[in-house]
Amino acid sequence: MAQKKPLVLNGGQIEQLQSTDYIANNDIPQLTNGNAGSIVIGAPVYASAVNTVDKARANAVGTTNVIGLVYDASIAAASSGGVLMDGILSATTGEWDAVAGTTGGLTRDVIYYLSSSTAGLLTSTAPSSVGEFVVSVGIAISTTELKIEIQPRIKL
Repeated sequence: MAQKKPLVLNGGQIEQLQSTDYIANNDIPQLTNGNAGSIVIGAPVYASAVNTVDKARANAVGTTNVIGLVYDASIAAASSGGVLMDGILSATTGEWDAVAGTTGGLTRDVIYYLSSSTAGLLTSTAPSSVGEFVVSVGIAISTTELKIEIQPRIKL
């Protein structure tokens, strides 16, 4: 999907947003990384404390409530960064490969689930072992874009 410059008002005139201007996105909450390491773009996270997130994993009830995916390129330990809770997350194919275990990015029309084997990862195969949780996180609309559609967890 091609990116287009939004229209803005400048001195009462409508024009395209200039390359030196920007629009602040106040809809993306800035949350603190409670993990000991960095959390990369696209990684599913859960609320581990007030205004704090950690890598989600589908193997225990306490880590399965995915609230969103990391929006920034990376959030360092104890630092704040954006977490996209709905909408479309765009990342490079390499960034998606790191989070979804793919090669060449996401696969269009495939549903991605929270991984039960590794925290902070997605998988195109739903967990299937007793005691694990199925958490649908979103559906790929291209190799670089995931439409976030987080569903409630289902315990197996």
